[in-house]
Amino acid sequence: MTTPADPVHSNIDARFPQAMERAARVRLMVFDVDGVLTDGRLLVGPEGEISKAFDTLDGHGIKLLAQAGITPAIITGRQSEIVAWRAGELGIEHLYQGVADKREAFAHLLAATELQPADAGYMGDDWPDLPVMTLVGFAVCPAQAHAELRSRAHYVAQATGGRGAVREVADLILKAQGAYDALLAQLLQVPQSF
Repeated sequence: MTTPADPVHSNIDARFPQAMERAARVRLMVFDVDGVLTDGRLLVGPEGEISKAFDTLDGHGIKLLAQAGITPAIITGRQSEIVAWRAGELGIEHLYQGVADKREAFAHLLAATELQPADAGYMGDDWPDLPVMTLVGFAVCPAQAHAELRSRAHYVAQATGGRGAVREVADLILKAQGAYDALLAQLLQVPQSF
């Protein structure tokens, strides 16, 4: 099955020559929240309640990664009930919130999944994410990430956080591992009852 031309992924080799090779090895994909799964803005209500907006395309990308056997996880510096709800909705079992040192949470995650840093991908957008990004086999960030992250990333998404960057990276990983077309074919398969 062939897929339509994809302008985002068609020039990956030119922009990031090792991205597809690194993406092919990912077994664990870790995401920050603010600026990655969201656009980074915090909406504060009159009672001090905080709201965040999540992109449904990004969420479906995370579900597709899980369907392909890639474990999704979240490590975030903030503590939020809405993040716990979103993680539950997406079936993310490994959720670390209120984390001051993301390396420590990442080490715990590796032990829990029995994987090595080279098996992991990490998507972050700001300095607190750098310590983990420098350890993983596939370091990625959204387009609006801080310059320090963009300069160190194995891949910089063309989309921004909370607006399709996670889905872009999920699709890249699925294509690198040969799972994209198989998942699409499975979805389009006509049941015998028709």
